[in-house]
Amino acid sequence: RRRIIGKGGTAVQAWILQVMGQYGALGIFFLIFIENVFPPIPSEVILAFGGFMTLQTTLSVQSVILAATLGSVAGALVLYGAGRWVGQTRLTAFVRRYGKYLGLKEENVKKAMRCYQRYQKRTVFFCRMAPIVRSLISVPAGLSRMPMGPFLLLTTLGSALWNTVLVLAGRALGHAWSSIGAFMDTYAMLLWGALGLLGAVWMWRRQKRGARRRRASLKKRG
Repeated sequence: RRRIIGKGGTAVQAWILQVMGQYGALGIFFLIFIENVFPPIPSEVILAFGGFMTLQTTLSVQSVILAATLGSVAGALVLYGAGRWVGQTRLTAFVRRYGKYLGLKEENVKKAMRCYQRYQKRTVFFCRMAPIVRSLISVPAGLSRMPMGPFLLLTTLGSALWNTVLVLAGRALGHAWSSIGAFMDTYAMLLWGALGLLGAVWMWRRQKRGARRRRASLKKRG
């Protein structure tokens, strides 16, 4: 176990690997739950190492994915509840005052809000696969009082897909599992670039539909 844990680079990573090495699937559930509530904890480290552990321990791929998905949903419900019952004003004030101690940035919360306002419910699914915002997207869903059924369904599906990809990647990489971090920055840039492009296309189509409606309205009046 000591040899496996030694792959971590930082103190946080070393702690993550220690918890997973000692508690297995239960440790994965706990860490992913914490990662969802405090986004700066790197889910890619937890999930990739979880995939590697399936080669070294009795853990199966299915048990790692299940534990991670349950932890994701549990953490998402905490932030959903915070958005729904605390309210935007108090939540923003809390992040502004205490966010630096929890690793939360107000700009990331605002980014999640903008994403949800633009794409509504579908954002809950797609943003579950976006670093940092994958957790925070639960806040605007709660603020908007998104129905619990669709929220749980989309959160579970998006989380399961994200978890599956990273767990399988960690298993495929084997002892080189920690190298997955090098791909995450590139992935994040490509993802946000794609979302930005989709947003621009959506705005263009919306303006085009608005222009058609205005022309049709003018013709009727004429």
